[in-house]
Amino acid sequence: MNHLSRAAATVALALALAGCAGSAKKAADNKATLPPAPVDVLYNNGIDAVNAGRFQTAGDQFKSVEENYPYSTWAAKAQLMQGYTEYRQQNYTEALATLDRYIQLHPVGADVAYATYLRALCYYEQIEDVQRDQSNTIAAIAALRRVVDRFPGTAYARDARLKIDLARDHLAGHEMAIGLYYEHQHLYEAAIGRFQRVVQDYQTTNHVAEALARLVEVYLRLGMRPEAIKTAAVLGYNYPGSSWYAGTYAVLSRDGLLKGMPPPKGESGGFFSHTLGWLF
Repeated sequence: MNHLSRAAATVALALALAGCAGSAKKAADNKATLPPAPVDVLYNNGIDAVNAGRFQTAGDQFKSVEENYPYSTWAAKAQLMQGYTEYRQQNYTEALATLDRYIQLHPVGADVAYATYLRALCYYEQIEDVQRDQSNTIAAIAALRRVVDRFPGTAYARDARLKIDLARDHLAGHEMAIGLYYEHQHLYEAAIGRFQRVVQDYQTTNHVAEALARLVEVYLRLGMRPEAIKTAAVLGYNYPGSSWYAGTYAVLSRDGLLKGMPPPKGESGGFFSHTLGWLF
């Protein structure tokens, strides 16, 4: 091919490419100017995607409803459902922002109770292990109480009360974990503070019996026998059948500190039989 032919071919190729680029741009422009699908189609597509577990797709559909039909009756529902899809994807920060906006815009809406409950769940699902920071647990309790206070007769409030109890038990477990750490480090005064807090502030949780038993244990290590006996009496009165009282009873018996304290509830084989059961 001579130089003239090659030049002509190059020009033809450039024109062809320019034509393709122009066609692609024109197609993109046409696509961008296409009207959105009808609002009910967008919303129902979102619901279908939720039912299929495709939460990202669902969220895109609900977002499109808000963006294209902000003044329609579907917009509020789509906003709430968008918050739900973000929650299901564990995008809790985004879900909270969406739900807060919904509650602010629709404070007396028919679904505001559910929105408030879902908002609380965003905090509840982020509760950390008892060994870690518990700021999310505290935030969850506050959000769940808001559900109970604002919507006391609803199923959401009933479930919120249960979750509050579980979250408070979690906080008590956090206090116990710290107290045990202090005890193992021989920081007994700090340990006493943590165990006492469980007894005083978390009386309805499952950790109180252990906290009382640990207090007896620490008091004995510090030589504070009257405090140990008094605390053991409280433990025996409130938790007579617990393993924590059984262990405490055995320790006090070994040290000659029972002073008429009743044996653990339900035991009929005598002290030694009970002690062996506790030790082994």
